[in-house]
Amino acid sequence: MTPVHETAAAPVAAVAPGDPSPPSLADVAAEAGLRRLQVVAWRDLEDPEAGGSELHAAMVAASWAAAGIDVTVRTSSFEPWPVDIRRDGYRVIRKSGRYLVFPRTAVSGGMRRAGRRDGLVEIWNGMPFMSPLWAHCPRTVFLHHVHAEMWKMVLPPRLARLGQLVEFRLAPPLYRRTPIVTLSESSRREIVDRLGLPAENVSVVAPGVDSRFVPGPGPRCEHPLVVAVGRLVPVKRFDVLIDALVALRRTHPTLQAVIVGEGYERPALEARVAAAGASDWLTLPGRVDDDALVGLYRRAWVVASASAREGWGMTITEAAACGTPAVATDIAGHRDAVVDGATGLLATSPAQLVAHLDAVIANPLLRRRLGRAARQQAARFTWEATARGTLQVLAAEALRRRHTG
Repeated sequence: MTPVHETAAAPVAAVAPGDPSPPSLADVAAEAGLRRLQVVAWRDLEDPEAGGSELHAAMVAASWAAAGIDVTVRTSSFEPWPVDIRRDGYRVIRKSGRYLVFPRTAVSGGMRRAGRRDGLVEIWNGMPFMSPLWAHCPRTVFLHHVHAEMWKMVLPPRLARLGQLVEFRLAPPLYRRTPIVTLSESSRREIVDRLGLPAENVSVVAPGVDSRFVPGPGPRCEHPLVVAVGRLVPVKRFDVLIDALVALRRTHPTLQAVIVGEGYERPALEARVAAAGASDWLTLPGRVDDDALVGLYRRAWVVASASAREGWGMTITEAAACGTPAVATDIAGHRDAVVDGATGLLATSPAQLVAHLDAVIANPLLRRRLGRAARQQAARFTWEATARGTLQVLAAEALRRRHTG
């Protein structure tokens, strides 16, 4: 891991485990005068390409709304869903397409067309909204990870170079005085090291785990079952995982595998599975409902991820809460979601991914030990703590502005 040169430790906004009297969300908001909050995001939770970033935003917004805060999320539109909805106590306004949402949000925000707000949360998911240029209220930014090579995975060369230029050169100087919230310590190190943002401005608040993710009453699958969950897009590298699973089945001929998720890479991935003659044991069911997902985590022997970039890896923690260990790539984000050797195993290459999956499947004692530790680790994370920690960062900025005039 590349060392980070810093002069001060970043504030960790999450309440420490065991704190007997954490402040309520309502108290945090009231003290800082945060009655009306606006969140600006690229995509909405109901977008067909929504992923972990959108789930995180939705869970936080719902928790804030439940505490009596007036929350509005402004994001891009998609057919055929309505423009203006209410969800879990907060408002969602979906206008403009994938790219026009950025300038339109800036213009609306700068001219206060969005109405009065006491604070703004910008979700920097690849392309930033450049909120320091147009939002003059207290602000914070959710930045889950550096995108880096992701630009080349999803865009033509010219646009990829533009994306990298914005991420590494144009945006960081604008955000040097903005409080940043990220999901993991390893992602924080990359943000500080690669984007050059001040370490003291970057806080770590881990994502939560929904209470429905618990071990089930029934047994694990009779045969080895590997489950992977995520958007079917290049950065998740499901092509690498499919190749690993095909290699693994030569050693474990009864192996079954399920890759849950939807995305534009589905045709290519289905073709890869068919070409390997794996269609009878490796399935891609698309999106599944909550009950089906919990059931898969409970029956799985191991959850796997070959992703190249993650802010955390929330599916890993969901599976962990069900007592299922993980084998995942050794990347920022995963290094916090997985305690290597304790709650799962981290792989530095495709060959090691195969070897680690083989080890977990072949060794029931290792599998049970990792699964128990994974469940204990996941029990530390709640969405209530996530919502409180993220709000505390914004509240601290609001109070700082009030005291400095």
